[in-house]
Amino acid sequence: QAQLVESGGGLVQAGGSLRLSCTGSGRTFSRYIMGWFRQAPGKEREFVAGITKSGGSTAYADSVKGRFTISRDNAKNTVYLQMNSLKPEDTAVYYCAAKSSAVLTSRSYEYNYWGQGTQVTVSS
Repeated sequence: QAQLVESGGGLVQAGGSLRLSCTGSGRTFSRYIMGWFRQAPGKEREFVAGITKSGGSTAYADSVKGRFTISRDNAKNTVYLQMNSLKPEDTAVYYCAAKSSAVLTSRSYEYNYWGQGTQVTVSS
């Protein structure tokens, strides 16, 4: 069973950058597709980005394309989300999630394991 811990959230001004990290426990991290999701107050959780097991393919929500980059280092059991040109509407709790099946998707219910979340606040 994967346990995930996010870090790197915080308060940043609009236009700034943050890098989130999510570290998984165990020796099977490379067997999971990884995703980043976010949830703003009063809104549903939404897909932000995902990456395949090897890191060879990625997917992004339209709202973050060109600004966010997902990557992973399987040797360190860690997935990253580099967030640039941040906007106030990016303010949310960001969660990483792991998916054991083979297909990279944006559907949150298909992800098996979740971290506790890290708060990102972008001030205008």
